[in-house]
Amino acid sequence: MNLALTVLNITAPVFLLAAVGFAWVKMGFEYRVEFVTRLAMTLSVPCLIFVALMRTEIEPAALAALSLASLAAYGLVTVGSLILVAVFRLNVQTFLAPLMFGNTGNLGLPLALFAFGDVGLGYAVVVFAVMAILSFTLGIWIVSGGGSVLRVVKEPLVAATLLGALFLWQGWETPSFLTNALDLIGQMAIPIMLITLGVAVARLETKALGLAVVLSIIKVIICVAAAYAAALWFALDPVAAGVLIVQVATPVAVTSYLLAEKYGADAQPVAGLVVVSTLLSVITLPLILAFVI
Repeated sequence: MNLALTVLNITAPVFLLAAVGFAWVKMGFEYRVEFVTRLAMTLSVPCLIFVALMRTEIEPAALAALSLASLAAYGLVTVGSLILVAVFRLNVQTFLAPLMFGNTGNLGLPLALFAFGDVGLGYAVVVFAVMAILSFTLGIWIVSGGGSVLRVVKEPLVAATLLGALFLWQGWETPSFLTNALDLIGQMAIPIMLITLGVAVARLETKALGLAVVLSIIKVIICVAAAYAAALWFALDPVAAGVLIVQVATPVAVTSYLLAEKYGADAQPVAGLVVVSTLLSVITLPLILAFVI
């Protein structure tokens, strides 16, 4: 009973905020997803990442181990996703990237914060940054055939991660007034990302959801198994292992749908994956949290 209540306390705020965004759209109010997403990804999330890393008391060696474990986990997920695409004879350009990458920003960061506290958030931003780098290179290459290393270098969240890691390694801190300002900006990130997730799901149009249900279930199994194996392989501590499993097992991100639209892939099946996997996560993420807490 106590475990169920703990999991409910962790997951309920996440899905309630997403429900706010969903209801906002259904009531006919305006919500500019492009503007809010740009605000989050270029300003609030980088500030959140930088401050979280600078303030964390995690040993740099532990963060390095988690970075390698994240790469290994996504490598295993990639292999599993390739097999899944081949077995179901799916279009690689359309399905591979959504099956590989999850919603580590909108869902993963707040879940890690609520479940594991500031230490968990410090771990989560590392996994998020690894995923983002892979998504902006390998992911875009899969969808469009033209990934760019230069694009990664220009991403503010990547710069924030590298700068935060440098401050952590050197034990540096920004002046208090600057830290407080960056912290306030970063505090915007989690609520606006969750509300935006609800808005985006409310606006998606989906058809033929049967395949999406099957793929979403298999995706969760592959991701949990891959993250668990990577955590064991790199002997991560329980908190780092829990964060890695939760992050990798998050549902398909809305950005996968946006990339499919932008680069000419079939966006409707991706939209189905986003909606179904997000709805399924209402069940799967609490179960995963109950396992890792």
